[in-house]
This record gives sequence, structure tokens and C-alpha cells, in this order.
Amino acid sequence: MPITTCIFDAYGTLFDVAAAARQVAAEPGRADFAKVWQKLANDWRLKQLQYTWLRAVADAHTNFWAVTQDGLDWALEANNLTDPELRERLLALYWELSAYPEVPAMLGALKQAGMNTAILSNGSPDMLDGAVKSAGIGDLLDDVLSVETVGVFKPHASVYALVNERFSCTSDQVLFVSSNGWDAAHATGFGFQTTWVNRAGEPMDRLPWQPAHSLPDLTTIPQLAGSLN
Repeated sequence: MPITTCIFDAYGTLFDVAAAARQVAAEPGRADFAKVWQKLANDWRLKQLQYTWLRAVADAHTNFWAVTQDGLDWALEANNLTDPELRERLLALYWELSAYPEVPAMLGALKQAGMNTAILSNGSPDMLDGAVKSAGIGDLLDDVLSVETVGVFKPHASVYALVNERFSCTSDQVLFVSSNGWDAAHATGFGFQTTWVNRAGEPMDRLPWQPAHSLPDLTTIPQLAGSLN
């Protein structure tokens, strides 16, 4: 079946999750933070993801903003940072994450080709709304789908099923794109065509499935989607 629908994970895929820490590190008076910001950003992201997985398997769902704060608190403590003002600054900027530079043109090309485009994210609706507005890409998306609809984080199958329900499509008509290898792998298991955006050149996750494609960024997604038709 031809690809009719291109679905994107949000954080780390369309939006740069390190942008908040990077911006704070560049602010005046942040010399100490500038020395550790990359490690903190990595710690924050890893704990944020780990807490979604643990809550999913324990049937202890909460919203993504809660796990984002919990992940940051762990990362701050791990890096011996105790400044409440720093914490609040980082959290405030998380609502305004920048999109990767190729995102607007890539989404525009998909829309010009007649594709459905949407986000499917662990993010809560208010967080996703803030990020989409901040990046100025709302008019390039047909919808923003959140796990809050089903009350469990990815990679639960009910999350991926939201795409089929929303766009009345079969799984093989969907190209699912994520910067998380585990996310793209599980979407493969669900039946989607998949692409892993592997910006960091990481090894493939050892899982029962693998993404069908791997790219260094999002630039050539429109060409890939067209080639699958």
C-alpha cells in the first residue's frame, strides 16, 4: 500500500531536547553550569525515558510533565546542582524547545505531496501545544496525538493504534519516524513502515524488531516516503 500518512515522534525527533540546557549554559553567569550542561542534558533525557517505561510496565501512569520534572530532579542531584532558580529556568525553556532546522521544509514538502502529517508523542497535550506553537509548525501538521488519550506511554501498542484510528489508514500506509531506536523498532512490530533518525550514530537496539530505515536527520524523509509508494 502507498504511504499516505507520516507520523513523527516529538521530543528528540522534531524538537531538540538538549536546547533548554544549551541555552541556559550560554546565559551570563552560568559558567559552572556550562561545564556540565551536556552531561545534565543526557542524564535528564535518559531518566525521563526510563521513568515512562517503568510507569508503563507498573501500570502507574502520570503525565509527561511529571516525569520530565522527575528526570530533571534526578539529573540535577547527580550533577551536584541545587539551585532552585536553575531548575525553574530549565523547566520553563522545555516548553519552548526549538525544532531542528530542517523540520519546516521537510513537513512542507510532505504536505505539498499530499501526505497526512502528525505527531505521536508521550508528551501531554499542553506541552505539545507549547512546543508546536514555539516552533511555528502548527499549520504543517494535521494533528498532534498524545498518549494521554490511552493513559499509557510508548511503546504500548494502544499508542500506535491511535494513528490508524485518527487517519482511517492501515498500518502499512504509515511511515513512522522517531529518533528513539526502541520507538521505531516497536512501531515496526506494530506494522508501520519505520525510520530511525540516528543523529548521534548510536548502535541499533537489540530488540525483536528493527527500523526499516535509518537516516542521520529528517531532510530526506519526503523522498523516502515517496519512494515507498
